[in-house]
Amino acid sequence: MEKGVGKAETLLVTKEPYYEPQGDEILLFESAYRNQIPVLLKGPTGCGKTRFMEHMAWRLKRPLVTVSCHDDLTASDLVGRYLITAGDTVWVDGPLARAVRMGGLCYLDEIVEARKDTTVVIHPLADDRRVLPIEKTGEVLYAPAEFALAISYNPGYQSVLKDLKQSTRQRFVALEFDYPSTDLERRIVDHESGVGDDVAGKLVKFAAMTRNLKGSGLEEGASTRLLVHAAKLMVSGVSPVAACRGAIAQALTDDPEMLAAIHELSASLF
Repeated sequence: MEKGVGKAETLLVTKEPYYEPQGDEILLFESAYRNQIPVLLKGPTGCGKTRFMEHMAWRLKRPLVTVSCHDDLTASDLVGRYLITAGDTVWVDGPLARAVRMGGLCYLDEIVEARKDTTVVIHPLADDRRVLPIEKTGEVLYAPAEFALAISYNPGYQSVLKDLKQSTRQRFVALEFDYPSTDLERRIVDHESGVGDDVAGKLVKFAAMTRNLKGSGLEEGASTRLLVHAAKLMVSGVSPVAACRGAIAQALTDDPEMLAAIHELSASLF
């Protein structure tokens, strides 16, 4: 893994990442890729969107450039900037420009966290033009056929201030992700941690209980990612109740009453 500037990283996936399809998302992504159509991944946090992108990078044999978006992300952070190195001023590509030049997959994670004036820079790449103008150098990068753009966001966190503009979202093919089915999620937790089918099943049941609390004290229920974290702690010798408290309950909320309620749920299962 080659670390990039700031919140970006470039990854050449040489070993198949474990991924369990939930539907026809692989077929849809591959078809969009062949037709040079960008892809929007929608779904709650920790449900497998990033792992899916790693899996697709492996399937397509392309490097994956991931950018974790945040509200301080500028257009220069994505495209590039001039830097002074050893007394000379040199141009340094940002992760988006780097992905275009190498013909990789560029994944902008949680795109709505970025400023609106920043996301506009992807528009020429996300339509039939497939170009990235670099205003500071006067260069125009033409995306090769191997390049693909993907963005993600969590609709559950959307507000008037944090939503995708129609001018952005209507450039993309949208794939909707959700938490896996009970059987599938149990297999995933067991495979990723080695905790065993019985304990994995109890964790999945616990997760369903917390997800039922969404909107009634919790912003989000336990994600599949958190279940895997708890399972790994259990495999390492941590008691189930302590693992659920540290890896799940404390990660979901700081509210004392909600913490007590979640602790009772875990204690009823373990």
